Amino acid sequence: MRFFRRALVGLFLMAVTVAILALAGNSVWTAMQDRMAQETRTPPVRERVFSAEVTTIALGRETPVLTAFGEVRSRRTLELRAPAEGTVIELAENFEDGGAVEAGQLLLRIDPAEAQSARDTAAADLRDAENELAEATRALDLAREDVAAAQRQAELRARAFERQQDLLSRGVGSAVAVEEAELAAATADQAVLSRRQALATAEARVANAETALERRRIALADAERVLAQTELRAEFSGVLSDVAVVAGRLVSRNEQLASLIDPDALEVSFRISTAQYANLISETGDLPNVPVRVILDVFGLDLSAEARLTRESGAVEEGQSGRLLFARIEEPRGLRVGDFVRVEVAEPPLAQVARLPATAYGSDGQILVLDDENRLEAVEVRLLRRQGDDVLVSLPPAYEGRQVVAARTPVLGEGIRINPVAPAGDEADAAAPEPETIALDPERRARLIAFVEANSFIPADVRERMLNQLNQDEVPARMVARLEERMGS
Repeated sequence: MRFFRRALVGLFLMAVTVAILALAGNSVWTAMQDRMAQETRTPPVRERVFSAEVTTIALGRETPVLTAFGEVRSRRTLELRAPAEGTVIELAENFEDGGAVEAGQLLLRIDPAEAQSARDTAAADLRDAENELAEATRALDLAREDVAAAQRQAELRARAFERQQDLLSRGVGSAVAVEEAELAAATADQAVLSRRQALATAEARVANAETALERRRIALADAERVLAQTELRAEFSGVLSDVAVVAGRLVSRNEQLASLIDPDALEVSFRISTAQYANLISETGDLPNVPVRVILDVFGLDLSAEARLTRESGAVEEGQSGRLLFARIEEPRGLRVGDFVRVEVAEPPLAQVARLPATAYGSDGQILVLDDENRLEAVEVRLLRRQGDDVLVSLPPAYEGRQVVAARTPVLGEGIRINPVAPAGDEADAAAPEPETIALDPERRARLIAFVEANSFIPADVRERMLNQLNQDEVPARMVARLEERMGS
């Protein structure tokens, strides 16, 4: 009995505990529902202000510069080919790649033995023809004298015949004498005809001799020309390249031996897009004769030359686009055929345009301008040119002098308030600019000098100028940086 009583008391206490827990859970759930049913109140939020770099809009006159890349070409290149076949027996001392030659200088000589023999034979034939002409001329003179003598004899025979006829008419002569005189006169006339035929033959012989002499003269001129072709001379002053011949080599006729390039007659060919071409041409559609700057980057020491835009290609090559332009280089100092250069062409100037950083121009064609409360305003502008890291845009004059965001970010948009920050380059206490020249320690200087002297791609005049600068106490920092970049240090 005691066991059952205690079990019943335990069950009762457990039931009371569960009831109390259920009541407590119901109270918590009711309180949570009441809390959730109440109106939420959000604390006041402060407007977020971003910092952005700004610059000032300045409208003015800008001259766009068209930048392209091209190749230096020669306007005067001559292929040196063998004028005759044979063995090369003599070469000029400077007949090698890069050798400078003068106009008219003998470059090479081919064995002239056969040509000399043919020339001597032609000269002997010419002397034979001259002798034949002289003999024919003497025979012609004799034939003329023979004809004259025959004519005088015929005249005598004719007068004798007339005299016999006169005697016969007076009854003094005889008919036999008249017949003999008449026969003698006819024989004399026949002799004159024979002498004239001989004269015609002599004249024909002279004409044939003159023709043969002219042929022999032509043959001698041809032989002398062939003999002269055993020598190859420079047509103009220039530099040799692609030399492929040595003394003793057997060459064939018209075989290319080298190329002669005029180093003072250079031009640069470069390709631009059709849009750039449309901006460059004049209103009449002609290509302006504007100055061009040709730049060759050589280890930080730029070689520049002035050129003049001369012409454009007449057709667009298959698989190409745009336009191919040519500019004549006026003073090609240090430039060589095949150099890959940068070309800068000044386009017609633009008025009332603003030069802004390229990062200020959005893909939507807008820029963000600040108002009086430093809030951003999206302004539609017209992009005119891209100039490296800058753009030239056209916008209404009312925006001149206002500030524009120099570098747009995804968080910036119209209506956002920003904290304008002046560009680092405009601050008076900005970081000190890098020095233009620096001092080198002996080891570093020696390493740079050795690199320049060992580099065969640098032109001789440029190498000499770079060595002079490296031997100075202060060396251009940009040149040092470029040399060390090429050295891999």
